[in-house]
Amino acid sequence: MATSLIHWLEAHGPTAPWWFLALFLLASSLMIWRLEALSARGFEGTILGTLVMPYCSGMGNLIFAFILGRNAGSGADVMINSLVNNVTNLTLILGLPALVWGLNVVPKKTPAAGKKKKPDAGDASQLNRLSLLLTLTAVLFFTGAVWALGRKGSLNFNDGLVLIGLFLFWQCFHVFEVLKGNVRQGKSAFSLMLLVDLALLAIGAYAIYLSTDWLVAWLSQLHAGFVSAKHLGWLSGWLMVLPNALLAVYYGWRKQPEVVYTSQVGDAHISIPLCLGIYALFHPLTMPPFFHTGMMLLLGATGLHFLLVALFGRLPRLAGLVLVVGYGYFLWKGLWS
Repeated sequence: MATSLIHWLEAHGPTAPWWFLALFLLASSLMIWRLEALSARGFEGTILGTLVMPYCSGMGNLIFAFILGRNAGSGADVMINSLVNNVTNLTLILGLPALVWGLNVVPKKTPAAGKKKKPDAGDASQLNRLSLLLTLTAVLFFTGAVWALGRKGSLNFNDGLVLIGLFLFWQCFHVFEVLKGNVRQGKSAFSLMLLVDLALLAIGAYAIYLSTDWLVAWLSQLHAGFVSAKHLGWLSGWLMVLPNALLAVYYGWRKQPEVVYTSQVGDAHISIPLCLGIYALFHPLTMPPFFHTGMMLLLGATGLHFLLVALFGRLPRLAGLVLVVGYGYFLWKGLWS
C-alpha cells in the first residue's frame, strides 16, 4: 500500500516534490482535526496544548531526527531544524497572532450591571496562566540543559539519554495531571472513540514519515541554489512549522489564546530536548556555528514570555512586534552573517 502510494506520487515527475509536500500537509491536518475530538474527552485547555498537540505538530521534527540519525545524516541539520522550529514558534508564530487578535491568557472581565461576580470567576484563566508559566519554565530548563551540554561542541550518547529522560519525566507529569483532572470531574479520558482517534493519528504519523523520508532524500541530492542539501535544516524546519502556524491561526480565530500559547510552547519540548536526544543516540550531534546565538535568542524569547504572562497575563501587541523583529534578526544571523 505504502509502496504503491510512493510510486504513484513519484510518477508525477517534476511536480512529485509538491505532491509529497501536499501529503505532509494533509497528514498534519488529519492529526490536527482529531485534536478537537480529544479536547472533548479530558484533554482540554493548556493540557491539550502541552500534552497532545506537540506530538501532532511536532511529529515531522521527530521523524526528521530519526531519519537523519538512521541514515547517518548531519547532526548540525537536526540542531538547525530544532532551532528554526523553536525560535519560529516563540517569536514569529506567537508574535503575529498577538498583533492581529491579542493573546490574553487572563482576560479582564467585568460583571454585567446588576449581577454579582461568581466566586470562581476567573479561576480557569488563572489556572491556564499557572500551567503556561510552568510550561515556559520547562522550556527554559530544557533549553538551558541543551546549551550547557552542547557548550563542548557536540552531544554524545549519554547526553541523548539525559535529554530523553528529561522529556519523558515531563510527559509523565502531565499524564497524571490529566488523570487527576478527570477524577475530579468524574469522567474518563479513555473510550472506544479514543482508540479510533489514536488510529487516525497513527495513520497521519505514518503519512508524515513517508513524505518526510522522500523529501529529505530528494533534497539531499540537490547541491545548487537555496533549495538544496546545504539548507536542509532550515528548509525542513520551516516545513515542519506549518502545522504550528495552522494551529495558531485556527485557535486564534476561535478566541482560545491559551491553546495558541501552549501549542507553540509545548511543541518546543519535542524539538528540544527530544529530537536532539533521539539523534544523539545514533551519532554524536555537532553544533552549527550559530548555536550559541540561537540558544540565547530562544532563552531570551522564553524569558520575555514568562515575564509578560506572569505580570500581565497576556502578550501585548508591542511585544508581538518585538518578537517578529527578533525573528528577523535570527534569520539574518543564521543565513547571512
